[in-house]
Amino acid sequence: MEGFGPRRQAQTRTVLLVEDDPGDALMIREALETYAPETDIAAVVDGVDALRYLRREDEFAGTPRPDLVLLDLNMPRKDGREVLAEVKADRDLRTIPVVVLTTSSAAQDIRRSYQLHANAYVTKPTDFDEFATVVHCIERFFGRIVQLPRSA
Repeated sequence: MEGFGPRRQAQTRTVLLVEDDPGDALMIREALETYAPETDIAAVVDGVDALRYLRREDEFAGTPRPDLVLLDLNMPRKDGREVLAEVKADRDLRTIPVVVLTTSSAAQDIRRSYQLHANAYVTKPTDFDEFATVVHCIERFFGRIVQLPRSA
């Protein structure tokens, strides 16, 4: 079956982590460093900086385009819903997969995120090992299984 052949060679990828909780950010970093050491992790703590990073503005000029965005919903200055809406409305950014990774399991947050074209919605587990497993699954799926568009 197609897609179940030999594992593709690991390539360096960039993940943009948009997370305001230092503890959650640390757990995500540790999981990515454990399961995907070839991944470069860029991190910002709010939606304003996320959009500046994605648009390569100001101090983010020259940064690599991320291959994946891990996006928290509840953040200061500009929340994840606003970021998701702007990213998916932008012709240059909309092909970047965005995984909402949040504590909210509210039906309206899930529905709204998919209406805004999130590529996936994942509720953060509270257990560290389960949290690491979830991050590993996201990385494996978006980093090794699916084919993603490469930026020009």
